[in-house]
Amino acid sequence: MALSAYYAPPPSTESDTHRLTILDHIYASGQRFWDTANIYGDNEQLIGKWLARNPHARGTLFLATKFGAVGGGKGRNDAGYARECCEESLRRLGTDYIDLFYVHRVDTEVPVEVSMGGEGKVRYLGLSEVSAETLRRAHAVYPIAAVQMEYSLFALDVEAEFLQTTKELGVALVAYSPLSRGLLSGRFKSHDDIDEDDFRKRLPRFSPENFPKNLELAEKIHAVADRKGVTASQLALAWLLAQGENVIPIPGTKSIEYYDENMGALDVELNDEDLRELRAAVEEADVKGGRYPVTVQSGLFADTPPLET
Repeated sequence: MALSAYYAPPPSTESDTHRLTILDHIYASGQRFWDTANIYGDNEQLIGKWLARNPHARGTLFLATKFGAVGGGKGRNDAGYARECCEESLRRLGTDYIDLFYVHRVDTEVPVEVSMGGEGKVRYLGLSEVSAETLRRAHAVYPIAAVQMEYSLFALDVEAEFLQTTKELGVALVAYSPLSRGLLSGRFKSHDDIDEDDFRKRLPRFSPENFPKNLELAEKIHAVADRKGVTASQLALAWLLAQGENVIPIPGTKSIEYYDENMGALDVELNDEDLRELRAAVEEADVKGGRYPVTVQSGLFADTPPLET
């Protein structure tokens, strides 16, 4: 996503050559789980260009994309629209199948069971930002392979019920924004450091009132990381990996340097004391502000109405 949308500077300032070189590096490093969506700017097209240059690579990639997010709040995922979006994504990606097709946001006015079904061009189905109950109902009528939810040291909502539900059902929890959208990077010291065309400028946790308070937790995480001789990003990713075998963090970046740093989290070992210290820091923190603006929060942990029989 970061290669194409939402984060400043805008991708239009970066050449295709530069962005394709980053994808070359990612592939060469052995990373094969690639995540995109039909609302991530030109990201599907960018991957399509890369695949056209590397046709041999398609069979070795696990390619995930998403549909159904049509603005703030509820999504759209009726069967006809799903087929239309699938065909458009296939065209942009330049492939004849999608490994994992997520419902990016569910329609909160339609039973989730109505939206579930397989297409010959999709290997696995996934959901995003649904409630535990909606996941259970969807999984009962069609196997759900993965659910993408925000999960990080700054966003523990999934631990209330959702994480355990995924483990019970054998569903992967793909953790997006595992680095709290850059709160841990140390790059931003205040709200004023964020570019005007960066979507974080409008997020509650980055507001002038909330950002200084949230940096207090970031500083505690940096302190633990310094003692272990790793970066805060590596520590945060290693912590997520320790939360369960089904938890898969997907950090995004526009930088080869930061990508390599993030992958270094695979070599970080956390002992029980490390985990207790991080848990205590999180539980003592007073994280301020919602994950998204109020106008779109109705689409988070979304419920759908029961199916009438």
